[in-house]
Amino acid sequence: MKIVCVLGSPRLKGNSASIASRFIETAEGLGADVSTFTLNRLKYRGCQACFTCKTKLDHCVLNDDLTEVLDSVRACDALVMSSPVFYSDVCSQLKGFIDRTFSFLKPDYLTNPAPSRIDPGKQMVFILTQGEPDETKCSDIIPKYSNFFGLYGFNHHASIRACGVYEKGDAAKREDIMKLAEESAIKLVSGK
Repeated sequence: MKIVCVLGSPRLKGNSASIASRFIETAEGLGADVSTFTLNRLKYRGCQACFTCKTKLDHCVLNDDLTEVLDSVRACDALVMSSPVFYSDVCSQLKGFIDRTFSFLKPDYLTNPAPSRIDPGKQMVFILTQGEPDETKCSDIIPKYSNFFGLYGFNHHASIRACGVYEKGDAAKREDIMKLAEESAIKLVSGK
């Protein structure tokens, strides 16, 4: 199984990255081939709304560090996206990546019953951390982006959401969250 993990956090060892790391370690231990991209280390621009991917090309016209990430997502079996919550949404690094996935849609995506240019049947895991302990706050983020990725043919496999983790290392101390990361990786790789 090929898994692509996209780390959105600017903190290399932040809470969302810690959860993703546990997921990745577990998946690799089960034989999965995991490619990890730390977005904050890459140089890329957001979507330019040029629509070249709908008029002249079948991929994003921009050629930068995100090109390899987008190509890897096209070829993967599963996508893991990890982000802290900043201002009630995913962090800007991950949002920039998500906006560039617009190139995955065919020109007639609004009316086409098969709107995606990439093969359907991929799985998606969403890891989200927030300092706010109230789970009702920001609860719309995962469903919103899962809906978009559903257009591309990704089936929502798992959500790992840690609320009330603000200080560095808070997520690593949460046995329930780390166990959920492990269990989610096991289910993904085993196909259950």
